[in-house]
Formats: sequence, C-alpha cells, structure tokens
Amino acid sequence: MSDTPPLNRSPAPHQPTTKKAVIVISSHVVRGSVGNRAAVFALEALGFPVWALQTVTLPWHPGHGPSTRMVPQAEEFDAIIDDLCSAPWLHEVGAILTGYLGDPSQAASIAKLINAVKAKTPDALYVCDPVIGDLGGLYVPEATASAIKDELLPLADITTPNQYELAWLSGQVITDNQDIIDASKILGPKTVLTTSAFAMMRKSMANLLHHENDNILSEHRLFNTAINGAGDLTAALLLARTLSGFDLEKTLQWVTASVFEILSQTNKLGHNELVLEQDISSLVRPQAMVQMRKLHDRN
Repeated sequence: MSDTPPLNRSPAPHQPTTKKAVIVISSHVVRGSVGNRAAVFALEALGFPVWALQTVTLPWHPGHGPSTRMVPQAEEFDAIIDDLCSAPWLHEVGAILTGYLGDPSQAASIAKLINAVKAKTPDALYVCDPVIGDLGGLYVPEATASAIKDELLPLADITTPNQYELAWLSGQVITDNQDIIDASKILGPKTVLTTSAFAMMRKSMANLLHHENDNILSEHRLFNTAINGAGDLTAALLLARTLSGFDLEKTLQWVTASVFEILSQTNKLGHNELVLEQDISSLVRPQAMVQMRKLHDRN
C-alpha cells in the first residue's frame, strides 16, 4: 500500500495543443447531472469539444420517482447515426463514449458509428460504459443488456462496469478482487475499470483498473448517501485523462480524486445531484488524498 500525496496543481503533462472531439451517446435528463449531462460537462471542462447524442430524454433520474420517458424512434436514431457516419467533420473525432441506451436497437446503430470513426481515425478510442444494472439486478430490459454485450463491448478499448455489470457481462461469479481481475481478463476490452471493487480499508470505496498485466486499486472514503451520476462522471474522466496521455496509475489517481471531491462537495451541501458546476477545479486539478495499491494477479 502507498499513501499517495495530494495531486499538485502544476500543468498536466502531455496535454495536446488541439484536442480531438468526443462523441458522447447516453441519456439526457432535464434536471440533474447524470448521463450526458455529467459526461459532457466534465469533458468540456477539461477542454474537449463534444458531440452529444441522446438515447432517451427524462425530466429527472428515474430514482427520483416516476416520469415521462421519451425515446427516439429506431429509424430516426439510425438516420442520425448515418448522418454522423458520413459527416465531413468526422475526422475531428478522437473518441466515442457510450452509456445508457433507451432501446436495444440503438446498439447496432452506434456500432456503425464506432466503425466509421475508427475507419477515419484508427487510433480513436471507444469507451463503453455498460449502464445495465446494479446489485439489485438489471434495470434495463435484458435485450438491451445483451445488445451492449454482443454488439458494443467487442468494439470497446475501455469499459467501466460496476461489480454487478462485470459479473453479468462476463458470466463470472465475483466474490473478491481476484475474481474481478479474472473477469476483466476475459471480458474483451484491453482496459477494464470496475467502479465498485472490494476496498481493503474499512469504510472505503474502491476502483480496480485492469490493463494487460497491471492491476491497480484506488480507494477513498465511503459515503453513506447514494448519489447518482458518479459512474457517468468516472467514465468521462477516465477517457479524458487517457486521451491526455497520463500513465495508468496517474490516470486512476486523478479520476478517483476528482470523483471523490465532487461527491464530498455534493454530500456536504445535501444535494441529490452532483454539483459539478460548483467545483470545476476538482475536475481539472483535484487535490484529494487517494490510496493506491498495485495488486498481484494470483492466476
């Protein structure tokens, strides 16, 4: 274990002078900071141009109570994807981030766009945040979860499941961090960040980043209040820091510190939505202490 010192506020290394655009495809809420609202804000705060496409529109997060759900017709969604695939500005795109899907048919359409972007820019990154469920089970139709597993996950360079999602997607039983490492190795993407790993400190939350032969655990203090949007924010920050050229450990440290600071500020204010707009400095240069460990793969 290492006590990682606070992150300093010196300029971040390896920052490109002209950043590529990121296409973000996820849910949109009128009130709140989840889905596209969280991801787009974070990426733009870090200087990335963003193209945003909504998979579903809601007045607020479903956890706050019943509400109207507006999903684009499959034909209309696919037509927009086709427009983007043939856009004369497609070369501007350096990454795609996907999250919550409103309909299983959207996966095949999104896969077309991922392939079109990679054909134009072969080193473009695709991050799949498989927003399908949590410890209570799937909260999307099984057809939607299967479409993400079968059509999007095989195209991903990076994926950011929670522990339940990792188990469902890999078909593995997960009881400890070694199980997370084993499931990550068979999932497909080169980089897997599990956002609800097993903490080694008491009253802590943990993220476990698996990449080839590296397995790195980050930990921060546990919050008693559940706040929506942390997973969306984590996926966006992981993509941003990866595009900015950080190494694995520094990437995980910065991502964990930023999310911890935002959650801490939100909890302190008693809000039920992330207070991103009040704490941009935490997105750009967080200072929180983060416990970092390199885990040995026993297998």
